[in-house]
Amino acid sequence: MIKLLEEVDQIALLGLDAADLESWVKTEGQPAFRGRQLHQWIYEKGAKNIDSITVLPKVLRFNFRSKGIEIGRLVEVARTTSTDATLKLLLRTNDGDNIETVGIPTDNRLTVCVSSQIGCPMGCHFCATGKGGLQRSLKVNEIVDQVISIREAMKRRPTHVVFMGMGEPLLNIDSVLKAIKCINNDLGIGQRKITLSTVGVPNTLPELAELALERLGRAQFTLAVSLHAPNQHLREELIPSASSYPIDTLLNDCRKYLEITNRRISFEYILLGNLNDKQEHADQLANLIRGFQSHVNLIAYNPIDGEAYQRPSKNRIHAFKRQLEIRGIAVSLRASRGMDQDAACGQLRRRYVDRK
Repeated sequence: MIKLLEEVDQIALLGLDAADLESWVKTEGQPAFRGRQLHQWIYEKGAKNIDSITVLPKVLRFNFRSKGIEIGRLVEVARTTSTDATLKLLLRTNDGDNIETVGIPTDNRLTVCVSSQIGCPMGCHFCATGKGGLQRSLKVNEIVDQVISIREAMKRRPTHVVFMGMGEPLLNIDSVLKAIKCINNDLGIGQRKITLSTVGVPNTLPELAELALERLGRAQFTLAVSLHAPNQHLREELIPSASSYPIDTLLNDCRKYLEITNRRISFEYILLGNLNDKQEHADQLANLIRGFQSHVNLIAYNPIDGEAYQRPSKNRIHAFKRQLEIRGIAVSLRASRGMDQDAACGQLRRRYVDRK
């Protein structure tokens, strides 16, 4: 159990399941039911700290605190709410940095967009997160807390989780898989309602598939691969890391992932006005993924201050979508949410840091 605590920075209980908590309290000389109590208060009641778990005796709470044991919750430092009710939270970590998470509600679902890193090393030119580089990867408790924080702030139970916030999840595979397991088993959100988005990291997709089967018992979450361009030349213009990971190699790794998991892959494509949104680009994209068990998710660009990229017109967006449909490609257009409150990933954190 000491090892388990080391995995969450030796202080955070958030991220441990009921069996882990029961085993840990036994090492503290406590009966197993104390572990079940901790589990209930952490995941169902959303306890902020050890002192708030009043079902525990005061002396036991004092003992835990004296050993540096905490739940591992983050602190809200800012929030914005858009006219469509999309909520973005800025949360402070224990070491004083900030991460973003977003709650996207509809009548029947609440999707939480979570971050996996503080900043991002990929440097995609159209993304606000990558402008400040990478500070570090997030720990399990810091990822899971984002889901609980949105649940509390919006007073609704999240139904879906997408790893589409700050950071590249495949550069933090260990913590991301542990977080998926916790979100699934302890927060009760099915794997099929969890999406992991990646711009692509060499030699990691087959590894992700194998590790998911080994650690989760199955790989039922959705893998979303961010293409954003239909050819290698244009992709390198938008995504610097693409120069070391050719698009053909990326697609071969996607095929290996599909073979291992038997799960359809979603390809994300951000539409940038007059750059990658032409009919010829739609045809190139259709040729690129032809025969693939896949789905294309189109995303109209959310403008970022100081960047020259433009959002395409509605006509260009729908023409691109129609062309893919004509070519027999399964495609959907993601509704833009929170545009009046700087919806693009990393903008709230960037604005907050700039003010300091």
